[in-house]
Amino acid sequence: TLLSSLGLGTTLTFASSHWLLAWMGLEINTLAIIPLMAQHHHPRAVEATTKYFLTQATAAAMILFASTTNAWVTGAWDMNSLSNPIASAMILAALALKLGLAPMHFWMPEVMQGLDLLTGLVLSTWQKLAPLALIIQTAQATDPLLLTVLGLMSTLIGGWGGLNQTQLRKILAYSSIAHMGWMVIVLQYAPQLTLIALLTYIFMTSAAFLTLKASSATKIGTLATIWSKSPILATTTALVLLSLGGLPPLTGFMPKWLILQELAKQSLPLVATVMALAALLSLYFYLRLCYAMTLTISPNTTTSTTPWRVQATQASFPLALATVMTLGLLPIT
Repeated sequence: TLLSSLGLGTTLTFASSHWLLAWMGLEINTLAIIPLMAQHHHPRAVEATTKYFLTQATAAAMILFASTTNAWVTGAWDMNSLSNPIASAMILAALALKLGLAPMHFWMPEVMQGLDLLTGLVLSTWQKLAPLALIIQTAQATDPLLLTVLGLMSTLIGGWGGLNQTQLRKILAYSSIAHMGWMVIVLQYAPQLTLIALLTYIFMTSAAFLTLKASSATKIGTLATIWSKSPILATTTALVLLSLGGLPPLTGFMPKWLILQELAKQSLPLVATVMALAALLSLYFYLRLCYAMTLTISPNTTTSTTPWRVQATQASFPLALATVMTLGLLPIT
């Protein structure tokens, strides 16, 4: 029931051209994921769920208020008739809060840290779809400066925040903030590049989360023991992380390349330079994970026998599919 409601909420938001219907889809979506978050009855999970609920409810109330204001001024509830600048700025702020774009990003790492890996995967991929669809539909009505500032701040903060983390879920949350920034920065110039960036981001994040789930790792220290359990998985994970960082022969390079090219084409060289330098920040913490995984040997000596063959507890097909997508899609550029 919860998963189908999750799907239904997002689909409602996709299909709607009326603000009330879009708001209702977002609400159904939020209400469906809350029990999924709290199902482990762990204090951290409940705390994360509460934080998530409060931020999403605030954002939904802001969307409702802004669309009512717009309808009051213009007399139309249609999404395309967002002509009131105050209403459009408020709606952008609310959707940025829903997505976790900086400076409204503070809930994201905290919430991710409290969840298990699969719910975290749902939160960082599926939950981004509906607000991003609304942002894309209303992007032409909003101030370009606002979107640029949101995008630049998100990539910078997503890079800076992850530098000092040891918890993998928080690192992935900051990486998600940075990728959202890349999507928003190019939105008014080439919306199709936003969609490409979103798709590649979903593949890469799914691969990262499913790998961590397969090795049940939540801290950097755990990563150092993966190479003895499953060497091939350790190799592909290192490549997946480099792809998230955006290194050339891997898929993650494609959206960054195209977005920088588009920004240069729109004569925004300074923005493009800052974005490229912010990508270096993110690359640093992905490289740290790769280093811990592939180039270090875990310092703790165990007296037990090494578990060479681990019993598979999850379907490996989604993991394999996501990994292949993450590593090999660059030629379709």
